[in-house]
Amino acid sequence: MIDDPPLLTISATPRRLPPGVVAAFAATPASFIVDALGGRGALDWRIKPIGTTRPFAGSAFTCHCGPGDNLALCAAVAECKPGDVIVAATDGFTGTSVVGDLLLGIARNRGAVAFVTDGLVRDQADIEALDLPCYAAGATPNSPARNGPGEVGRPVQCGGLTISTGDLVIGDRDGVVVVPAKAIDQTLARLAAVKESEAAMLARVKAGLSEVGFVADLLKSDRVRRVD
Repeated sequence: MIDDPPLLTISATPRRLPPGVVAAFAATPASFIVDALGGRGALDWRIKPIGTTRPFAGSAFTCHCGPGDNLALCAAVAECKPGDVIVAATDGFTGTSVVGDLLLGIARNRGAVAFVTDGLVRDQADIEALDLPCYAAGATPNSPARNGPGEVGRPVQCGGLTISTGDLVIGDRDGVVVVPAKAIDQTLARLAAVKESEAAMLARVKAGLSEVGFVADLLKSDRVRRVD
């Protein structure tokens, strides 16, 4: 016989990123960070802003709610710290919402800088008024239960990626990007080159650049055959 699991399993020592690390990525377009990661790192494209599109950056604080339940999220809000991005994994459940404006308002009051879920939210108009970046796969008025079981502060699967508490989470109108904690130094080093390259190309485009160089060279080469 299998024993019933605890209602909540909570990491005793959740890791947070130093504010200086988060600040080094702040105000950087999500697309730049993806390029610095090698072309991948964004959550599923369906996870988009609900309300404000103001960019954010912060330290992931995870919870796994499972389908139709938000007990773990309630606990995560109670345990969150200033600078956290609360990431609520729901196994992509779309039958109910996982959160509404009231719980998100408490999270904001505790210093959370954003909320991300692969599930749904509700109370969109009131979420917009909160001015807390909220990213979700959509919205429904249906409400969740609070029965558990759930986990807080442990690795979760969300939007096609594994996210751990202490990873860096960045979001803007394009979507949400996750930088694993172990890859932060390397990504930050590459980011400088990405910014430099983007700035140089933008200057050329503004100056009148009218062709994509590598394509122009390819079109002039014997690697292209033109047919009627």
